Amino acid sequence: MKFVGAHVSASGGVYNSPINASLIGAKAFALFTKNQRQWNAKALDNETIDRWFKELEKSGIQSKHILPHNSYLINLGHPDSDAREKSLNSFIDEVQRCEILALDKLNFHPGSHLRKISEDECLDNIAECLNISLEKTSGVKLVIENTAGQGSNLGYKFEHLAYLIDKVEDKSRIGVCIDTCHMFTAGYDIRTKEAYDKTWAEFDKIVGREYLAGMHINDSKPELGSRVDRHDSLGAGQIGWDAFKFIMNDSRMDDIPLVLETIDENIWAQEIETLYSFIGK
Repeated sequence: MKFVGAHVSASGGVYNSPINASLIGAKAFALFTKNQRQWNAKALDNETIDRWFKELEKSGIQSKHILPHNSYLINLGHPDSDAREKSLNSFIDEVQRCEILALDKLNFHPGSHLRKISEDECLDNIAECLNISLEKTSGVKLVIENTAGQGSNLGYKFEHLAYLIDKVEDKSRIGVCIDTCHMFTAGYDIRTKEAYDKTWAEFDKIVGREYLAGMHINDSKPELGSRVDRHDSLGAGQIGWDAFKFIMNDSRMDDIPLVLETIDENIWAQEIETLYSFIGK
C-alpha cells in the first residue's frame, strides 16, 4: 500500500502539520520540527507535545509515514571543525526533537565540501558526525537524502550514499530518501520503464533496496544530468508522468512515506489524488 503526502507547514506549532496534512488528503507528510533557517530553537514544551499527539491521532497518519526534514543550515561535512561541530550539535538536537515527538526518522542532506577538502574527506566527516549522533540518541533512523549535486553538495551519486552507509556502525539506524528530481538531475533517468528499471537496479546493487526509507516525489525543471536542484509540479517538468506511474505500481515503494515537495501547494491535494489514481494502471 502506498502512503502519499506532502511537506506541510508546521507554522504556529508542530501540531499544525498533521492538521495541514489531513486537509489535502495526505496519508504521509514531512515537516520541519523547528525553524529550518535558524540555528537555535525553543524547546518543545509540554502543551505543544500534547497537542502534537492529539492532532496526530486525529489525522490517522502513522508516525512511520512521517519524514521530518532537518535544517538547511546544517553541514555535517564542513571542512572547518568548529563549523562542523556547530552543525553536529544542531543535528543531534533535531534527532532528539524527533525522539520527543515519537518520530522514527530524520531526513537530512549529507553535506558539502565547499571546494576546500576532497569528496572522501567530506564523506568521512559526515560519517563521523552520524556515528556520534547515533551514539547520543536512540530510536530514530538517520535518512540520507540524495542530492542533485549542485555546487559542492555530495550525495548525488549512489556511491556516496553507499560510502556513508558502509561507514555507519549501526546499520539498523541508517536509511536513504530518494528525491526523484535530484535523482534525475544527477543523471539517473526514470522516464521510461527501461530507464526506470535500470536506475533502480543500479540503486539496489550499489546502495541496497533495504535502505530505502522514504521518497520525495517531484518533477524537475532542469534537464537530465544538469545537476541543478529546481523542483516542478508533477507532469509539468522534464520527468513527466510515466515515472510517477511506475512508482505508484512498484511494490518496493510500499509502506514508506512518499512526500511531495512540488512547487504549487495549492494543487497538492490534486497531485495526491492523481498519484493514487495510477495504482493498477
